[in-house]
Amino acid sequence: MPLLCRDKGAGLKTIPDPFQFAAENRSINGEAAAGGFPRLADLLSGSGGPVSYRIDGMLDAERRPALQLAVRGKLDLRCQRCLGELAWDCVVDTTLQLVRAGQAIPDEELENDEADAFEVEGEVGVMALIEDEILLAMPLAPRHERCELPARDGGPGEKSPFAVLASLRGGNGGT
Repeated sequence: MPLLCRDKGAGLKTIPDPFQFAAENRSINGEAAAGGFPRLADLLSGSGGPVSYRIDGMLDAERRPALQLAVRGKLDLRCQRCLGELAWDCVVDTTLQLVRAGQAIPDEELENDEADAFEVEGEVGVMALIEDEILLAMPLAPRHERCELPARDGGPGEKSPFAVLASLRGGNGGT
């Protein structure tokens, strides 16, 4: 039986043949530091905690290969309003319907909300796949329900630039 999941330095795993992985109902699971995902690290307010993942290969009811992906973790995002730390529970549960590169995606798969079509050519990078799914699940503009806007550099006594302009005009409202 061929080895279907292997390490490629620094713990990066690949699935060399995802169609065979699915047909044989294989699984891979593990844990990775959220800060270790390059695109995700830029969106975190700190180094990030651990993210656990599990990928199960399977054949759906119509015997088509698919990957079931589950990701769990707690990420510290940056609030877009106050720029403070915002704890976000990362919960990803998705099914990826495998489609060979160049093969047309049937219309019923495009309309299916239970699985996303996933075009595959060659091996699949596990960490890249997990990072993509986390990024897709993240809020577009994370923010607290209630928070204070950050204080301006000049402090509360600083005059608004518009107030300065009004004083230059004589403060008479433009008449």
